[in-house]
Amino acid sequence: MLTAGIYIHTPFCRVKCMYCDFYSVADKDFEMPSFFDALLKEIELCETDTNNWTIDTIFIGGGTPSLTDPRHIEKLIRTLESKFDLSNVTEFTMEANPGEAPAERLKAFYDLGVNRLSMGVQSLEPDLLQFLTRIHGPEAVFKTFHGARKAGFDNINCDLIFNIPGQTMDIWKRDLQTIIDLNPEHLSCYSLTVEEGTQLYQYVNRGKVTMPSDDQSADLYLWTQSIMAKNGYEQYEISNWSKPENECRHNLHYWEIDPYLAFGPSAHGFDGKIRFSNIRNLDGYIKNLGDGKSPRQDHYELSDKDRTNEMIGFGLRINNGVNLNQIPESFREAVNQSIIDNHSKWGGYLVIKDDRIKLTSAGFAFADGIAVDLMIE
Repeated sequence: MLTAGIYIHTPFCRVKCMYCDFYSVADKDFEMPSFFDALLKEIELCETDTNNWTIDTIFIGGGTPSLTDPRHIEKLIRTLESKFDLSNVTEFTMEANPGEAPAERLKAFYDLGVNRLSMGVQSLEPDLLQFLTRIHGPEAVFKTFHGARKAGFDNINCDLIFNIPGQTMDIWKRDLQTIIDLNPEHLSCYSLTVEEGTQLYQYVNRGKVTMPSDDQSADLYLWTQSIMAKNGYEQYEISNWSKPENECRHNLHYWEIDPYLAFGPSAHGFDGKIRFSNIRNLDGYIKNLGDGKSPRQDHYELSDKDRTNEMIGFGLRINNGVNLNQIPESFREAVNQSIIDNHSKWGGYLVIKDDRIKLTSAGFAFADGIAVDLMIE
């Protein structure tokens, strides 16, 4: 049996954040009922054979799923239960934004079976929150966090962003330590990246915003690794730390190239052989499903070379690394040669043991470059 997950994309947001390249729509809550009708239809139309899968995670992302009326979530769960075997689900995550997840709504989500909350904190510094076009303040973070605890959530993740223009080391230290003091089970710390199509991309291109240097970013990252370890958080992926046994199992499905179903506009899924994506348009998504058509826009089957390079690219992100024995046989020799060829350049950041290759803690900072060098051309 293959372990697998289910991802649901809800695209609704109050405001589109200036750095975010995930598909979302602002001020379209009036379309939420039509969206959920379409979403349930997509699930009902799913023909993926999951008989040899053990589905153990569900993740509702977005967008801002915490804006959703719990009645929609209840219908969603009932539809999933009628279509798939969810008896092995142990992790059910929902994303939430501070100030956009009232306590009574969190309690309703928890009572429906959601048992992990992922909070988009990003920063506690008002000026940085304003720069990022986040609409919450620091007090909303604490209110939402404590509201989640009161609702019953004993598995909470907090997302934070570093490498923000104007963010000093002192600001980052203060923000991260304050969140650590809340004692969440999981922390995700992402470097702000400039993604094409975002408002941030336009600002940088026009010279209105200057991003921090690579050295500044590296200093913030290395300090983050140090303070996390001192506070009992284990780094299990480039940007993710958790208390023991609290890794995000759903995201590990992605990095370990497990299959996962995906529903909603712009959602990407994988059945073990074929990767697919849905159309990135809410109105088109609703119309297609209203007409009984699939919302899938693209798909491609992984070749052995694709799988090899994905195993390297994703595997080097996690502390378990890459199991070289699972590399497609036709490419094992090429991968071993690539490791030998690049050992003088990256050897200090690589650990090769028991037929596995993984990165040292310091090597995580260079993971993308190392992976590119090791991939098969």
